[in-house]
Amino acid sequence: MLRCACHAVSRCVPPARATCARAVGARVAAADPASAGPAWDWDVRDPEVQADQLRAYDRMRAGCPVAHSEHLGWSVFRHADVEAIALDHATYSSRVSAAHPAVPNGYDPPDHDEYRTLVDRYFDDGDVAGYASSFQTIARELTDALPDDADVEFIDGFALDYALRTQQAWLHWPDYTQLALRDWVARNQRATLAGDRAAIEEVARDFDDTVRRVIADRRAQPATSSGSGSGSGDDPTSRLLRETIDGEPLSEELIVSILRNWTVGELGTMAASVGILVDHLARHPDLQESLRNSPEELTAAIDEILRIHSPLVSNRRVTTRPVELGGRRIDAGERITIFWASANRDEAVFGDPDAYRPEVNAPHNVLYGRGIHACPGAGLARLELRVALSALLAGTRRMELVPGPPDYAAYPASGFHTLLLRITR
Repeated sequence: MLRCACHAVSRCVPPARATCARAVGARVAAADPASAGPAWDWDVRDPEVQADQLRAYDRMRAGCPVAHSEHLGWSVFRHADVEAIALDHATYSSRVSAAHPAVPNGYDPPDHDEYRTLVDRYFDDGDVAGYASSFQTIARELTDALPDDADVEFIDGFALDYALRTQQAWLHWPDYTQLALRDWVARNQRATLAGDRAAIEEVARDFDDTVRRVIADRRAQPATSSGSGSGSGDDPTSRLLRETIDGEPLSEELIVSILRNWTVGELGTMAASVGILVDHLARHPDLQESLRNSPEELTAAIDEILRIHSPLVSNRRVTTRPVELGGRRIDAGERITIFWASANRDEAVFGDPDAYRPEVNAPHNVLYGRGIHACPGAGLARLELRVALSALLAGTRRMELVPGPPDYAAYPASGFHTLLLRITR
């Protein structure tokens, strides 16, 4: 007889547990319970999961749509459940980290509302559009630097550089931040996957130190120009230093939290997004050529490709009361991980999850989230991605994959660790 994976933290419905015992990366009780260790439904760190995250989530969604694990607490895979959690902030709190609360993502109403109003002002459509020229220059330079008719490792050779440089252009951060942030992305992903709390805390402190250095430099140097690394007075970093809530200036802790959220929340997903888009077009040369000839279709195409292969895998919540999801009873105070990458491939909503149908699927696409925590920077992200893909399509005749098995990124990252391409101009 199977032992419940949930133990004392919650009550398990036996039929659901029996199904989940066949899920990927599951650990169930052995004949000798004392030697088995804690049982759970799956393990996101299992090599079978990491070999191909999307297919693993597809199997979890079908066989164990609400699963318990040592590493993530409760994982939720179905579109309906993910959307319901995202829309019910009263039951599923975003206050998941006391040490490093993200502003405004890590707050619930009413605290969330004032901060979200403040943050939304930085993503006004008119302001965002003003960065198009800078992003275009960066994208053309990186495209021109790609070798002609030769193999290139695209993630390190384009995608990550593009993410770092566009982020720097938007925030007007000094050049030294690029190296620090590139190092941070790699270290944070390794620490998170390993579940190494000490390492996670260390990389978080290192990142905050970089942000505090930027803030100190900005405060020490009057805004006189809009060149690289300097504040114009109207750039996002300088504006934050003048913000108030209820007439009081923002504390440095809050400013660091906002900048951390804008930066760490975007660098990895932007680089992953560019890699995912190019991989998909390389695998579908007809679509690649169609978009090369019809750039007005890029925005819809980008959203659909990133539905099929999401750059953002998951977010966290904490239950505020007992709930039932997918036949599993979950107590108050439990960790919940909602898998956007699975929800966007749910057959109950999209049919064949790999079918490219941008117009049909757009209303249900949760690429940028749902509810009060939907991504405020969606417009900026769409601009960055459209500019990058436009430059790549305009600057090449063909983008092909170099034969070989895909080198997928490991959770919590998405996309590809490396992506070998052959570019023909």
